[in-house]
Amino acid sequence: MNKIIACMVLALSSAASAQETVINGMDFGPLAKLAGTWKVVDSGGVDLAPGQTGSNVGKGGSAVEPYDEVWTFEPAADATNASDQYLVAMYFKQEAFRKKDKKKFHDQRGYLIYDKKNQMVYDSFCIPRAVCIVAEGKAGDKMVLQSGPQGVAESRYMSKNAKTKDFSISFDISDKTVKYTQKTRLRIYGKSFDHIDTSTLVKTK
Repeated sequence: MNKIIACMVLALSSAASAQETVINGMDFGPLAKLAGTWKVVDSGGVDLAPGQTGSNVGKGGSAVEPYDEVWTFEPAADATNASDQYLVAMYFKQEAFRKKDKKKFHDQRGYLIYDKKNQMVYDSFCIPRAVCIVAEGKAGDKMVLQSGPQGVAESRYMSKNAKTKDFSISFDISDKTVKYTQKTRLRIYGKSFDHIDTSTLVKTK
């Protein structure tokens, strides 16, 4: 009898858990927790980027910029690729502001895309520097998404002057916080540079 009750409790728990990931009839898996608005913790994020000509660190130096940011996630739509791969997409918008003057210095729009069957997540986004990225990795509350050989599209100017060699982002998602670290490996000013951003976000609504 105890085994039967335990099995029933487990089944009900699994069903409830699955239901929590369904939004607008679509199962977003681990991405369901993201729906809503998130803001950086009070300490802010940290951006490590190549310094520009005339900056305090000089051209190609390591410029450290503390920042505030807001991420918004909204369930978007589903799609089927090649009659086989079923996907659901979570639209996101990221806006980052320098702590020192409150000016926006980064704006990013894209989708986190979930493939339940294959337990994959794709990060597909563009930034207003004429650069777009597709990164992918195994789905989960903790995941690392990386760009592949075809994962970067950029203008001819950027390919020549500030080429993105590869991109990766790690997520650690809970009900109340999201932690991320992303690395963009660049070829800029005649040398390699790892542009790194790291931040912790809390859900506001």
